[in-house]
Amino acid sequence: MNLKKLIIDHKIAIGLIVIAFLAGTVMSSGGGKEAHESHSELVEAQTWTCSMHPNVQLPEPGQCPICFMDLIPLATDGDGLKPNQLALSEDAAKLADIQTVTVSYGKAEMDIHLSGKIVYDETRIGNITAWVPGRLERMFVDYTGITVKKGDHMMALYSPELYATQEELIQARKLVESSSSQSTLGRQTLQSTLQAAREKLRLMGLVDEQIREIESSDSPSNLITVYSPMAGVVIEKNGVEGAYVKTGTNIYTIADLSRVWVILDAYESDLPWLAFGQNISFTAEAVPGEIFRGRIAFINPVLDPKTRTVKVRINVSNPDGELKPGMFVHGTIHATISGEGKAINPELAGKWICPMHPEEIRDQAGNCSVCGMDMVKSESMGIVHTPGHRHESLLIPASAVLKTGERAIVYVRVQDEEPTFEGREIILGPRVGEQYIVKSGLNEGEHIVTKGNFKIDSAMQISAKRSMMNPSGGPSGTGHQHGQNLPMEQNQLMDSMKSSELFKKSIKQVTDVYFIAENSLADDEFKEAKKAMIGLNNVLSGIDPKSFKISDEAGKKWTDIQTALINETTHAEHWQSIGEIRNAFQKTSQLVLKLEKSFGHHSDQVFYEIYCPMAFDNAGASWLSKDKEVNNPYFGAKMLNCGEVKRTFRGG
Repeated sequence: MNLKKLIIDHKIAIGLIVIAFLAGTVMSSGGGKEAHESHSELVEAQTWTCSMHPNVQLPEPGQCPICFMDLIPLATDGDGLKPNQLALSEDAAKLADIQTVTVSYGKAEMDIHLSGKIVYDETRIGNITAWVPGRLERMFVDYTGITVKKGDHMMALYSPELYATQEELIQARKLVESSSSQSTLGRQTLQSTLQAAREKLRLMGLVDEQIREIESSDSPSNLITVYSPMAGVVIEKNGVEGAYVKTGTNIYTIADLSRVWVILDAYESDLPWLAFGQNISFTAEAVPGEIFRGRIAFINPVLDPKTRTVKVRINVSNPDGELKPGMFVHGTIHATISGEGKAINPELAGKWICPMHPEEIRDQAGNCSVCGMDMVKSESMGIVHTPGHRHESLLIPASAVLKTGERAIVYVRVQDEEPTFEGREIILGPRVGEQYIVKSGLNEGEHIVTKGNFKIDSAMQISAKRSMMNPSGGPSGTGHQHGQNLPMEQNQLMDSMKSSELFKKSIKQVTDVYFIAENSLADDEFKEAKKAMIGLNNVLSGIDPKSFKISDEAGKKWTDIQTALINETTHAEHWQSIGEIRNAFQKTSQLVLKLEKSFGHHSDQVFYEIYCPMAFDNAGASWLSKDKEVNNPYFGAKMLNCGEVKRTFRGG
């Protein structure tokens, strides 16, 4: 017997002892329980609940404070406990290594890390276009990337239209000079003609100095120099010497880089932590050792369906030109969420801010120096803590939560003489590092299980009580797969274990935890996926094939798959990256699919085999899913919808 086999047998033995001990504690209801039963009857008689809102539990009859329905007596199981409760002895709780913490309020703060790049400030990009038709005789700025100042000469343009207008101005000036003998009305008319000629040249793009020079000359110039109306870097040059241009032809594009935008990509899970006006620090690999700062100026209201990200923009001053468009940056936001679950920015309390330019912050009302908009109070934008709202949030450790789809379950220690645990469905807010914000379902001061919750849930399932994957309680529904389309070997295996309900429950326990791991990987949740794979190992280690009452052939096949699954998950506690989990999950999926194909389908719910040809460098990989919609556990958000249904497992 090799060392690996000894380790596996040892883990199976430990798991069997724990599960059996827990199950035995739950099932035993003999002598020494009368006092407990009388106490339970008293509690039952004094506890009333709402059929629509089971969280409402009052000590006397009346109406639900939420929907005003009549309250009903809270039902209990035959063991004197509620359907969502499990009682253990002190020894059983110690053997299961159950640990609890107290639910408390605290500041929901964490650092959000985002990546992105530098881009041009779109409000500081300008075009130099042809105001009149003509020919480009000379291009003084003849390559892109050159820096120009406002008023620098850009090109020399020959234009017959400009030539004619110059002549009009010169002649109008000469007429005004010789109008001394004219009547007052005549002189006014000539003066108006002169002013109109000046304005016409101004509308053709000439500056006042050029107009004065033309007006003082005796003849028009063949070439007119075009000057830059702004400072910046030439990022596009569309004209060449000798080319003819029409009115409106774009010749140069100039970007002012004294201020740039930083565009960061925020995943959906980051959005609750982001708010307009938040401070952000970021670094660029091209400028090592320097930390740049800015504020969130814009959060895109539309999510990119391909990357599943939202663009977040920061306006950043760049007077020295260190930040260049195209550079990659890494940003960090130290974010705070209020008790209402909204991102806030406490340091802006009482300040006046521009809705379009958050870098414009003042202590008093006024107008934005950038766009002229009226400044508004930061409280009116919902980005600071307002009086009357709780700043702290109800926090619990992430390890206490059992998640399956949209449901989240915790086990609460009931203050009783013996350890009693109550399953509670709660509503979660955002994840805060190693904690979750609780929106409802728990109260401050309650004790919740942080370690051993998978074992309690397994014991709840075995006892047909309400659990994570069986919220209604009672015996788990089982189905069968029609045998006419199955291989003979599978039909024989199915026939050999029709009488074994424990076998069906064991398969359900395995797939239940497997689906939690699958959903966590699709959501890119490393810690949740790791916890689920550890839980899968615990479940597998606690299953005794000898109790199945199935044929030797079926028992051997089950043992082979069980041992292989334990091997794949036995080192889950030591995994350091989500890539390691995905590699193990791929092999685990093949074994779980083998269970389905070998022993048939034993759930009323339809399962699907989904295949992604691009997984693992185009090698391809399959997985088992409860949902027909593809949520790829191998790629997560990077390629969430890669895959297609290859097979359907349907109960009869």
